[in-house]
Amino acid sequence: MNKQQIPVVVLAGFLGSGKTTLLNHLLHRSGGSRIGAIVNDFGSIEIDAMSVAGQLGDSTVSLGNGCLCCAVDASELDEYLERLARPAARIDVIVIEASGLAEPQELVKMLLASENPHIVYGGLVEVVDAAEFDATRERHPEVDRHLGIADLVVVNKADRVPDEERERVLGVVRGLAGRAAVVAASYGRVDVELFFDRAPVGERVGQLSFDDLRDDVDARGEPGTARSGADAPEGGGCCEDSSCAHHNHLHAAYESLAFTSEVPMGPRPLMALLDSRPEGLYRIKGYVDFGAADPRNRYEVHAVGRFLRFYPEPWAPDEPRLTQLVLIGSGVDVPALEKELEACRAYAPQADEHGMWGVLRYVQEPGEGPVEEPAEAS
Repeated sequence: MNKQQIPVVVLAGFLGSGKTTLLNHLLHRSGGSRIGAIVNDFGSIEIDAMSVAGQLGDSTVSLGNGCLCCAVDASELDEYLERLARPAARIDVIVIEASGLAEPQELVKMLLASENPHIVYGGLVEVVDAAEFDATRERHPEVDRHLGIADLVVVNKADRVPDEERERVLGVVRGLAGRAAVVAASYGRVDVELFFDRAPVGERVGQLSFDDLRDDVDARGEPGTARSGADAPEGGGCCEDSSCAHHNHLHAAYESLAFTSEVPMGPRPLMALLDSRPEGLYRIKGYVDFGAADPRNRYEVHAVGRFLRFYPEPWAPDEPRLTQLVLIGSGVDVPALEKELEACRAYAPQADEHGMWGVLRYVQEPGEGPVEEPAEAS
C-alpha cells in the first residue's frame, strides 16, 4: 500500500446516538497516533466541533450549517481531506463525523470517488442508541438501511438498558447489519484497535508497521485464539474507572487472529474466502505471498468491512517470503477462520496466472476510478 495513504473512517448515527463522545474517546485513547477530524454539525452553532477542537488543535476541519452529504460534492470533500492528508500534518487516520441527519451511503460514495492519492476508505461506523433504538427506528425508518451498509455498528449507551433489553437490541441490530461487526459500548468506549493501529507512547507518530501490529496481538493472545476486549490488560484501550462497560463485559469485545504461512497462498481459494468473508470480520491487514502465481510481488492487503484492496510491491532482496495477516472482528469463529486460511495454502507450487485475475480486481492503478467491489457491497 502507498505508505502515504491515510484511512478515512465515516462515523455516522442519528442525533444523540453518541458520535462525538465516541470520537473524543478515540482521541484520548489514540496511544500517540494523530487523528484528523472533519466534524459536520447540522446548525449554525457548531457545538460538536467546539467539543472536539480542543483535543485536535489544528487537525480539525469544521463544516457547519448543513449536511456534508448534500452541502459539498466529491471535489470539495477532496479539498477538505487534502488539508488533513498533507504530509506535514502527520495524520494517521481521518474521521468524518457526519451530522445526525446525514446520508452515510452518499458519504461513502464520495470517498470511493475521491481522486486524492493520499487517502483510502477506512469503513463506515454506525452508532445507535440502545435506549432509544425502537423510538429512533419509528421516527427514522431509514436506520435499517444505514445498518445494512455499515462495516461496524456500535450499540452505544448499553449501560442504560437492562441486560435482557440490551440482548434484544443487539439481536435486532445484528439481523439488520448483516455481515457487519456489532459491538456494545457505554459512553462510546470501544477498543481503538477497531479503528486504527496505535503508535507506542514515546515513539514517532505514524502508522504501526505490520510487525508492531502482529506483536501487539501476540502479546495479548496467542495466534489463532480468540481474545475479548474485556480481557485486554491495562493500556489495551479499556478505561480505568468503574463506570466503564468493561466491568460488565459491555466493552467492545472482539476477536483477533494472527496468521503466518511460509507456504504461498493459492489466489483462487483465498479470493473465495475474502469475497465471502464471515460476518463480523471487520479488519484484515497484512501481506500475501502468491508464490509462483506472481513470483515478482508480494501483495499488501487492506480490508475493512466489505471494502477490499490489494497493493502489489516488489519483494525486497533477501526478504523472507511469508504470508502474514492480522484479522480483527466481533463474533468471529476464529478456529474455523484459521482452518479456512490454512486451506488456502498452495502446497504444490504452480503458476496460476488466471487465478490472479480475482486478486487484480482489487488492485487500483494510479489515475483509475474506484476499484470494483464485491457484489455484497453494492
